[in-house]
Amino acid sequence: MADNQYTFENKVFKDTYRHTTSHILAQAVKRLYPDIKLAIGPAIEDGFYYDFDSEKPITPEMLEELEAEMKKICKEKIPLERFELPREEAIKFMQEREEPYKVELIQDLPEDAVISFYKQGDFTDLCAGPHLDNTGRVKANAFKLTSCTGAYWRGDSNRKMLQRVYGTCFQKKEELDAYLLKMEEAKKRDHRKIGKDLQLFMTDELVGRGLPMFLPKGYTIWRELENYIRDKELRLGYQHVMTPCVGTVELYKTSGHWDHYKENMFPAMQVDDETYVLRPMNCPHHMRIYASRPHSYRDLPLRIGEIAHDFRYEASGTLKGIERVRHFCQNDAHLFVTPEQIKDEVSKVCDLIFDVYKDFGITDYRCVLSLRDPADKKKYHDDDEMWNTAENALREVLVELGIDFTEEIGEAAFYGPKLDVNVKPAVGAEITLSTCQLDFCLPMKFDLKYIDKDGSEKTPVVLHRAILGTLDRFMAYLIEQTMGDFPLWLAPVQAKVMPITDKSAPYAEKVAKELEDKGFRVETDLRNEKIGYKIREAQMQKIPYMLVIGEKESEAGTVAVRTREGGDQGTMPLADFIAKITVEKETRALK
Repeated sequence: MADNQYTFENKVFKDTYRHTTSHILAQAVKRLYPDIKLAIGPAIEDGFYYDFDSEKPITPEMLEELEAEMKKICKEKIPLERFELPREEAIKFMQEREEPYKVELIQDLPEDAVISFYKQGDFTDLCAGPHLDNTGRVKANAFKLTSCTGAYWRGDSNRKMLQRVYGTCFQKKEELDAYLLKMEEAKKRDHRKIGKDLQLFMTDELVGRGLPMFLPKGYTIWRELENYIRDKELRLGYQHVMTPCVGTVELYKTSGHWDHYKENMFPAMQVDDETYVLRPMNCPHHMRIYASRPHSYRDLPLRIGEIAHDFRYEASGTLKGIERVRHFCQNDAHLFVTPEQIKDEVSKVCDLIFDVYKDFGITDYRCVLSLRDPADKKKYHDDDEMWNTAENALREVLVELGIDFTEEIGEAAFYGPKLDVNVKPAVGAEITLSTCQLDFCLPMKFDLKYIDKDGSEKTPVVLHRAILGTLDRFMAYLIEQTMGDFPLWLAPVQAKVMPITDKSAPYAEKVAKELEDKGFRVETDLRNEKIGYKIREAQMQKIPYMLVIGEKESEAGTVAVRTREGGDQGTMPLADFIAKITVEKETRALK
């Protein structure tokens, strides 16, 4: 093996190291709190976690105690010893230790499974491994327990809520320090904090989890994003529609969502003699729009777009601000095309994606061809011929277009393969913003047709595509990228006019009115406060421009311009300032 076999460059070693650290955590828990029950404790991307069933909440003070005990265990250099037991002995072994979750895990293993355990001193855990040879291999000064949150046993919301302790670990203290510094930066950029500080959106327990409400300033950004993408689509020949947020269960049985996506949908509701559900996506509605009238090959491609409100059941533990929600708004569209038009339309979708990314300065992204898992007959529509045709077609198009991509098994939509564009945000793991999905399945399910050149009846192909993805997630991404310093065209308040004294207030109001008449979003601060205080507050609110008005400016018809970065731009005629920011707004300049 290469020289890096015992470094974190080797993923197998890194996962083994972090998995061993999770066992050290579990041993520390059992030493200090013997009555706490063990669930599972895997390695994850940034560290590890372990789930516990504890009668009392695990607090930050308890995490400190556990860290201290873990350090002791590391210094004791306890060997980890693997052994196996037959099924009945393994069950009895865990029953004697009063570990019901381990018993359940053993009972659910296949009959021919090898049931293995790892023993480290006074602690033994059910585990497939592998592990390091002793606890001293984990550096006592290079791990940290980072948080504790709730997690349903086996991810099932109908099961008991356990307590999940997260941690991270490295081979050197310097690596841990760098990671913790990065996490501090992530906290500063967290869109939930910035959204609250800038009064962009809010959540309310009485309204419900995962149902954010956009406040006036946040909805201003939302509206600008909606107008931006709709205008681009209109110029490209899209026709926009508006469809209801509910549909009958029969609609989703026809589409296949009821069979393949039901667990992600809200429960059905009975109204008169029909059963309805909140829609998780818009494609069935758009299929019915297409089917509502006859089509010729001359009508295609037909591009139907919608800024659509959708609802999906997300487990409460996965909800995150406006990034992961239960109600969201998709920048959705469905393109009905002939087979011969697939390449050209996929190309146009990709051009639109990359054009949008250029407008927003998005450069760190990668393209993924998401394919089905052929062995998973439950998740995916069961038609091998259809899947082979669709996957090969999309792969060939991407190759012909010269788009660099990787392939990932098991990430396709249930009805077809897709191109996902994954973006690396300022902090945290990459997220999927844009997608283009190739679908031979739903057009057949809805019996869609068009009359071809030779007079024969044929089934169109559908491209499902989202450019901004969901406006909610895209906005969360922008907040964290900019830390709330939105470019002028997106800023909720673009300029704040601040008279130094009451004497300058009439001219300040005149300046504000002229800016408003030119289409700018303006606030006037007429409070009896020192100008330095007003400026600092406007900077905290991330307002791009501050116009300071004194007697000289009032007399000369000028404005003293400052930027949110603290830069004094000097004094200029009001007309010159308006000309400057008009160009900035119309070109959607990033700075």
